[in-house]
Order: sequence, then C-alpha cells, then structure tokens
Amino acid sequence: MVDLLEKENPGCFDDPSKTFADLYMKSGQYITEIVKRLYNSKGLKQAYPNSEERIRHIFKHQVYGLAPTECIYRIALRYILGFDEDIHISEADHHLRQADSLPAAKDGTMEEFLDKVF
Repeated sequence: MVDLLEKENPGCFDDPSKTFADLYMKSGQYITEIVKRLYNSKGLKQAYPNSEERIRHIFKHQVYGLAPTECIYRIALRYILGFDEDIHISEADHHLRQADSLPAAKDGTMEEFLDKVF
C-alpha cells in the first residue's frame, strides 16, 4: 500500500508538511512503513539533517493513527515506537491514540471525531 501511495503521489515522502493517517490501526505496520519512507527520504533529510530531529518531526507533525482498543493500541505503540531505546517519544510528541473511529465513519461524523481526538 505504501508503494502504491508513493506511485500515485510522487514525492509525497519528501515534503515535511505532508501528513499521513491510519484511522483504524491494528499492528501499526502501515504507519511504521510510512515513518521509514519519511525518515529515509531525501527531502526530509535535507530539511532535518539531524536524525533525531527528523524522527521527532515525523511523529509530531506527519503521522496520525487510531487504534480501536487498548490492547491493539499497546501492540501498535510497541511496534511503531519501539525502534530505539535511546530515543523516547512521549505521548505529547506523537499523534497515535486509542480511539475507535468506526462509529464516526458509519455515521458520517469523522471530521468532528478527529477534531476531538487530536
């Protein structure tokens, strides 16, 4: 899916202002692949040459995710944020949350729901 996203939107991972979301995370693999593409992109490396600043920018400004249950949320967080024991990214510095977006998707209130969650 990430390859298709890049194919349909060339250069999308080089723009530090682009945002990406998984509104129904399970393992966290999709967001993790997005983070890898952003982190390794020429555009973000140019904008944020320092690797720690780059990863912090990505989590604070570019990736968003919702997990429907507490258990799935914990699994996804461990998978997504467990990349480095020296860099701790606090909840205030990322937009990964435990919230079930399915009811909002069904009743057409997703925009309001996301405004409340984030």
